[in-house]
Amino acid sequence: MERLVGKNAPGFKLNAVLGDGSDFKEIKLSDYKGKWLVMFFYPLDFTFVCPTEITGFSNRYGEFKAANAEILAVSCDSEYSHQAWIKQEIEKGGLGKINFPIASDKTYNTAKNYGVFIEEEGVSLRGLFIIDPEGVIRCSIIHDLNVGRSVSETLRVLKAFQTGGMCAVDWGEGDANL
Repeated sequence: MERLVGKNAPGFKLNAVLGDGSDFKEIKLSDYKGKWLVMFFYPLDFTFVCPTEITGFSNRYGEFKAANAEILAVSCDSEYSHQAWIKQEIEKGGLGKINFPIASDKTYNTAKNYGVFIEEEGVSLRGLFIIDPEGVIRCSIIHDLNVGRSVSETLRVLKAFQTGGMCAVDWGEGDANL
């Protein structure tokens, strides 16, 4: 597959459920023009690792907003499955309300365009993409299904890119650029 980092992010138009589960909305890449976008793919609703990631990002949503970034979660489940998961009680396997939308990629086209689709299973790998305000992919992290991603590392990398300079290993907010 062709590399995506440094190139324009593949466009998309997806149906999504709002984070509170109240309504549906069509979401396009162009909706995020002028903002940073952290878009992450996850395999399935009503699973084990996925809700830990989604709620982890939701719990720190204010930090992303403060950094002029939005978050979008995407899976190949339907927007109706996403809505049911949000609305189901947490104690019964539900997700609960979150602070960003979850988009549905029922056609698998977006997962395929971002190189995260597992054809044999009909799900996506855990793929995370940081897209800059001009629509260029600055970071791509793709890995297998069993391990969740780090919200702290995602924020660190986002803020490092926002400095516009070179950042050494373990760079942290407030550190000088090289």
